[in-house]
Amino acid sequence: MSSSEAGLARQWSTWGPVLAAVALGLTWGRGLPGFVVGLVAVCLIAAVLAAVHHAEVVAHRVGEPFGSLVLAVAVTVIEVGLIVTLMAGGGDKASTYARDTVFAAVMITCNGIVGLSLLVGALRNRVAVFNAEGSGGALATVCTLATMTLVLPTFTTSHAGPEFSGAQLAFAAVASLCLYGVFVAVQTFRHRDYFLPVARPGHESEEDHADPPTDRATLASLGLLVLALVAVVGLAKIISPTIEDGVESAGLPKAVVGVIIALMVLLPETLAAVRAARRDRMQTSLNLAYGSAIASIGLTIPAIALASIWLSGPLVLGVGAVHIVLLVLTAVVSALTVVPGRATLLQGGVHLSIFAAFVFLSFSP
Repeated sequence: MSSSEAGLARQWSTWGPVLAAVALGLTWGRGLPGFVVGLVAVCLIAAVLAAVHHAEVVAHRVGEPFGSLVLAVAVTVIEVGLIVTLMAGGGDKASTYARDTVFAAVMITCNGIVGLSLLVGALRNRVAVFNAEGSGGALATVCTLATMTLVLPTFTTSHAGPEFSGAQLAFAAVASLCLYGVFVAVQTFRHRDYFLPVARPGHESEEDHADPPTDRATLASLGLLVLALVAVVGLAKIISPTIEDGVESAGLPKAVVGVIIALMVLLPETLAAVRAARRDRMQTSLNLAYGSAIASIGLTIPAIALASIWLSGPLVLGVGAVHIVLLVLTAVVSALTVVPGRATLLQGGVHLSIFAAFVFLSFSP
């Protein structure tokens, strides 16, 4: 990248989050005409692209797996705030919002992001190579968290319907938070080498030779990353009434709203994972995908459990039979993908087909 291109990248990545934050402040809590919603959508896209840029700067400075952890946790913390806000203002009709959004996040990350990354990596190198130990442990954590929080409520009998009782919800929240803490400790300290990109002779990336950014540049990028992510989630909430009206007028299921919003919120991770795959850093892509899924469940469920103390209305967490089948299929296929530590176009296509089935069945259950 030339100096002029680098300067241009710095300019748009700096002003993008600022303009998006200004748009968020000017439009928050107001009814918007159609053309303003279009402008808000443009600002949202600019914030997403800027978030990916700043996440890469931070990741280059702190190294893997800390870089992917920063992006995954930052997005998830703000996403949790969005879920709680929408549930607080939605009453009984928002009782399934947390479930729909978290399950959509699991499907998007474990099938959409993983599938796209494998496809891009295999197209570049014929075979995508990653660390089976780290990816396998992350996948096991995702499956355990998803089963405990999204499947078990469908079958428990202490409370009528697909809901946890108070004690069960408290147990699920504590267990999720503890399991997430153990995963982060293993990923960042005890077995950090399991989550580092696999080095291959003759496949060095540009980052291997580029000088890391200074502390000042890293702190600036970290601040702009947080600002961009706040703008992304906030603008997604502003656009959500328009999406809800469109979904309702089209006669589509209410769960479609959660899927669309999850897709928008997870755009930064998706773009960052695909770009990492293009640079032959497949482990970084999987760290982003599985790390985002783990953070989405491990941080959302405890936050929702705590918020349920003052939130009115039921909290429906249990998924239906169709989603359970998709979750089991995802777990089995993901295990077969991860265990060899190598994947081809076929594995990427299989994951993308499962993701396509999830999206289609969300619109046509």
